[in-house]
Amino acid sequence: MSHPSTLAPPAPRPPAAGPDLPRPLRPLRRLWRSRRLRRLPPVVSALGLFAAVRLAGVLAVAVAAFATDRPVLRMLGRSWDSAWYLGIAVYGYGHRTTHYRPGVVFSDLAFFPLYPGLVRGVEAVLPVSWGAAGLLVAWTAAAAAACGIFTLGSHLYGRPTGVVLVLLWGVLPHSVVLSMAYTEPLLTAFAAWALYAALTGRWVWAGTLAALAGLSRPNGFAVAAAVLAAAAHELWRRHREAHPHEVGARGPRPAGSGVRGAGARAYGAQGRGSVHRLWTGALLAPAGWCGYVLWVGQRRGDPLGGYFAVQRDWGSRFDFGQGAFAFVGVVLARTSKFVYPMALLIVLLAVLLFVLLLVERTPLPLVVYAGVLLVVALGGAGFFESKPRFLLPAFPLLIPLARALARTARARPGPAIVVIAFLTGLSLSYGAFLIAFGRAPL
Repeated sequence: MSHPSTLAPPAPRPPAAGPDLPRPLRPLRRLWRSRRLRRLPPVVSALGLFAAVRLAGVLAVAVAAFATDRPVLRMLGRSWDSAWYLGIAVYGYGHRTTHYRPGVVFSDLAFFPLYPGLVRGVEAVLPVSWGAAGLLVAWTAAAAAACGIFTLGSHLYGRPTGVVLVLLWGVLPHSVVLSMAYTEPLLTAFAAWALYAALTGRWVWAGTLAALAGLSRPNGFAVAAAVLAAAAHELWRRHREAHPHEVGARGPRPAGSGVRGAGARAYGAQGRGSVHRLWTGALLAPAGWCGYVLWVGQRRGDPLGGYFAVQRDWGSRFDFGQGAFAFVGVVLARTSKFVYPMALLIVLLAVLLFVLLLVERTPLPLVVYAGVLLVVALGGAGFFESKPRFLLPAFPLLIPLARALARTARARPGPAIVVIAFLTGLSLSYGAFLIAFGRAPL
């Protein structure tokens, strides 16, 4: 007869803790597990983490500015395209042109009007300089974008994923642009909230925000494309429900079943919106981008092609990737500059993340938005070193990584903290290098 003790189940073992964190990272683990942090509203936690990493980025730029004996505010507020935008804000269009070579003129008509218009409004209301007004608009837009990304991510996949998604967006290699007087924060803010509005059936809001995104940047029409795709999907869903005899023997599908994966519930509220609101939003969505392109064309005497002629003068044109592939060959064969191989690596990673986004069966509007931005970046000729910046608003590409890190952080925070800390260090150092030492257009 067996001894009674041999029949008792073995005592459960505590889960393996894994390798301990390096000493400098241990306070981050205590912060992650802090009850005070968990008691804060989730959007406040996400915005606070984003603000912390971006403040660290500004401090890194300040150190680089001190090392190069340059004013930090001028580096952030008047570098590269920032000077063009401030010129438009101060003097309007048609004031500044640059003769790059005989017969080629860089015109300020290539830059879309919403950001300089907001800068002009802030300078008129507040007692600040033009550069400070530009930074104030950009930083406010970055905060609004962070809130929108968190709201969208938590709506689709839960609050932990939303927080990690915001944090990853804030520590991308080119995220130094989010602290500069550039338009990427503005586009991302309108895009995040427009996508959230489309996924929750707020069609007029979605169309209005998409129109404003189209006034922000040349690639802002990606937001309109996403809203139009969401509207088309919703119209098709309603058609199937109204005509069940056309569905087949299986009967009509439940609402939202046409949307893929974990975000399927996102379309649950769309039935509330009336058809006329849906059509209104769909018509509004491309209005901003189309309106500015037509205005530039009318000003140049070619309503349909004038804006694209301006872009060709800048060396920016869509050639289905021929120029980009040719430049990749030059980078791999001859150049020794660090910026260009890094840009190539980031673009390749973006392609891989888009494939993962498709595998994750992400909701259609997010796939369309990220896909259009990726196609524009890959298919456009010229300014290869700026392609990572063009992809900065494509935050849905980070969803697969954010979901994986959120799952890891729930079970073992250590590895997730190490990944975030590494990406933060890379972002701060590379951002300071780009703006102070890179000598390549951002």
